[in-house]
Amino acid sequence: MKVPVALLRHRVTVEPYRGDSAYGPIYDPPVADVRALVAHTVRQVRRASDGREVVSTAQVITLPGLDCPPGSRVTLPDGRVTTAISTADHTAPGLPVPACTEVMTE
Repeated sequence: MKVPVALLRHRVTVEPYRGDSAYGPIYDPPVADVRALVAHTVRQVRRASDGREVVSTAQVITLPGLDCPPGSRVTLPDGRVTTAISTADHTAPGLPVPACTEVMTE
C-alpha cells in the first residue's frame, strides 16, 4: 500500500546528486512536479554522509521510489532551494501502513 496521492498536496523539484567533479557537484537533470507533502519543521537529524548531527528545516514525504540521495537539491513549494540531508524508504509489508519516501532537508 502506498501513501494516498490525495495527501500529497505540494509539488517539489528534485535534482539527484551524483557526485563531485573538478568543477563542483554533479546533478542529474531536474525532476519537476514531484507530488509531496512538505512539513516545515525544525528537527535535529544525523547526516548520512558523516554521521554528524545537523538541523533539518523541512521534511518531504513522497511516493516510494524517489531518487533523492543525500546531497540532492530540492526546490520546495515556496521556491526555496535546499539540500537533502538524508533519505529513508519506509515500508511495512503486510501491515496497513502506507509506504513512502521521506527526505529530510537543510
